[in-house]
Amino acid sequence: MNKKYTLITGASSGLGSAFALSCARLGMNLVLIALPGSAIKRTGEELRRLYGIDVRIFEFDLTNRAAFESHTAMIKAMFPVNFLINNAGMGGTVSMLDSSPQLIDKIIQLNIACTALLTRALLPRLLEHEQSFVLNIASMAAFSPIAYKTVYPASKAFVSSFSLGLREEMQAQGVSVSVAYPGPIMTNSNTSQRILMQGYKGRLGLFSTADLANRILRQTLAGRAVIVPGWWNRLNQKLMGILPSTVKVRLISGAIRRELQLTH
Repeated sequence: MNKKYTLITGASSGLGSAFALSCARLGMNLVLIALPGSAIKRTGEELRRLYGIDVRIFEFDLTNRAAFESHTAMIKAMFPVNFLINNAGMGGTVSMLDSSPQLIDKIIQLNIACTALLTRALLPRLLEHEQSFVLNIASMAAFSPIAYKTVYPASKAFVSSFSLGLREEMQAQGVSVSVAYPGPIMTNSNTSQRILMQGYKGRLGLFSTADLANRILRQTLAGRAVIVPGWWNRLNQKLMGILPSTVKVRLISGAIRRELQLTH
């Protein structure tokens, strides 16, 4: 099999689904990973029909270590992946005292461990190609600690640091590593409600998932290291770099606290 494949995690909805469509439009064959019970099979059939590409579907929980290892070994053996998109991730807005240990562990396993381990597993495949790509999805939250989210921004700061270190390590070997820092994304009704509650400021950095995926994909394929979509998000990134940590965490956390008060 000499086809090249793009692997996308968290591909059944939101930004992952938009990446699948954007990549399909570019004629890329796809390996799509999603949780069991999603609509991923229907998505795959539609992309095959519309774009004449090969689409392979794997439904399993990335945080289940046994399932992760068996599926990863199968994918690595069967598919010459030349583009890895680590998109799967999770967060939540809740005080640390109200966070279950299971939720904390799930965020760490998915956002941190799976990103690092899947990248490590597929690097030998990526290195088989003259040019290959890794895209890791961080978040604007990576630029500051945030109360009532605590573990999530810390996990995305890991994704940021991991990606930039790996880029330096791999750039002479033909693997271009990019990290994207999207702002708020209206991926589901709960997230959308929280964004809209923040009013005008909450909507300034907002893109449709399709627009966001296209922007990020274009810059990744151009070899950009750091991708911050939108002028408002870039301005916020610069402000986060200037403000002392104690000030920025207080400013951002105040907005999150108000959001929590409105929803309870």
